[in-house]
Amino acid sequence: MLGSVADAEDVVQDAYTRWLATDREAVRQPAALLRTIVMRLCLNELKSARRKRETYIGPWLPEPIVEVEEADSIDDITLPLMIALERLSPLERAAFLLHDVFGLEFEEVAKAIGREPTTCRKLASRARGHIQSARPRFPVTKEHGMKIATAFFAASRNGDMAKLRPSCR
Repeated sequence: MLGSVADAEDVVQDAYTRWLATDREAVRQPAALLRTIVMRLCLNELKSARRKRETYIGPWLPEPIVEVEEADSIDDITLPLMIALERLSPLERAAFLLHDVFGLEFEEVAKAIGREPTTCRKLASRARGHIQSARPRFPVTKEHGMKIATAFFAASRNGDMAKLRPSCR
């Protein structure tokens, strides 16, 4: 949701602190309350003035979580999906993740993000459309992709763009 492991850890810690301060005897659905707390903290973080003041030249990419033992089994869609999620508004991202990824009904999504269920349906629909439009136009094998990346890296280091052209075909 936030694109940063550190920010996600801060939100989880803040949510846990709020959970500890809650009268748990009065809570009928702890999971729903925790989802709501976490989602609203994420939305607040995404809208915060601190985040808006941060400037970075160039495209921002979320931090992929890569476990060493899982590095070879990571699905090829992980990074493109993360990039596509970054293009979504905070509310679109929240609605998409809660409904399409975590399988919540739109009524539950609405409670978590403080919007009407019909609005959440529209947000999720828009998010799906943005994610679909961000799909690669044609498949590239991993080997060919690595060849292009290596050639680009070498060309950027030594300035010889001619060596890059044969790799891109």
